[in-house]
Amino acid sequence: MTATTSKRRVRTAVFPVAGLGTRFLPATKTVPKEMLPIVDRPLIQYAVDEAIAAGCDTLVFVTNRYKHAVADYFDKAYELEQKLEKAGKQEQLALIRNVLPEGVRAVFVTQAEALGLGHAVLCAKPVVGDAPFAVLLPDDLIWSRGDGALTQMVEHAHATGCSVVAVQDVPREQTGSYGIVATDTFDGQSGRIRQIVEKPQPAMAPSNLAVVGRYVLSPAIFSLLETTPKGTGGEIQLTDAIAALLASERVDAFRFRGTRFDCGTHLGLIEATIRYALDNERLSDAARGLMRNALNEMGVKEN
Repeated sequence: MTATTSKRRVRTAVFPVAGLGTRFLPATKTVPKEMLPIVDRPLIQYAVDEAIAAGCDTLVFVTNRYKHAVADYFDKAYELEQKLEKAGKQEQLALIRNVLPEGVRAVFVTQAEALGLGHAVLCAKPVVGDAPFAVLLPDDLIWSRGDGALTQMVEHAHATGCSVVAVQDVPREQTGSYGIVATDTFDGQSGRIRQIVEKPQPAMAPSNLAVVGRYVLSPAIFSLLETTPKGTGGEIQLTDAIAALLASERVDAFRFRGTRFDCGTHLGLIEATIRYALDNERLSDAARGLMRNALNEMGVKEN
């Protein structure tokens, strides 16, 4: 992100949602994984709320031609709204009307072929244009009591004028599941990336700082994605394009304040559901009681 773009507000967020979610079959045979609920909202809503809180007012959903549920969710439901209004259920009516606030638009782009995350981001180019933008992977749900992860990253991007990639520490034996970065310096929260590698084996990993699903990127990434060859898994990897971007622009690794749940896995989805239930003012006491009773019934003693 050059000095001329660093002061431009990040207004567009890209959500790659074309994946098939095969880990969650048979549930995802008809329900996209982004629509799986955490308490009372689908995963995609949490990512959208995070983007809006960070100042984004154009939301680009990169989907495939078979998945309509995400678009339906953000569209108006006239018949349902009429029934709720007629029944005087104003609270429920407000919930479905406010999935997107006034002034925020949703744009849907089709990824014709499943060619990877880098290709999905490239599909958003006609909407993003020549401006810095955010990418959020809804599978990575980030819980925070303060500013959301993307808000923290946008502030850093604005202050430094560079692209920003979210990272967290992972055990070295897990590096083969992530993009891994090495930095010239790292002050505990951020550092300039000098190397980024897609899914290295532990012995070859340059560090244990793993890339997770939040990015603030310069529009220069698009020209690099257009020339990035297929990499790991026969896909166009966003990691490879970011590696090429390092040659011409500064890209920072950023350790956000918050807890990330990998909701692309069964345990991650369960863990997130528990955390959000316990953090819900209306549900927390009952949720604690239910968990306690379940553990007692299974003969698990509390510490």
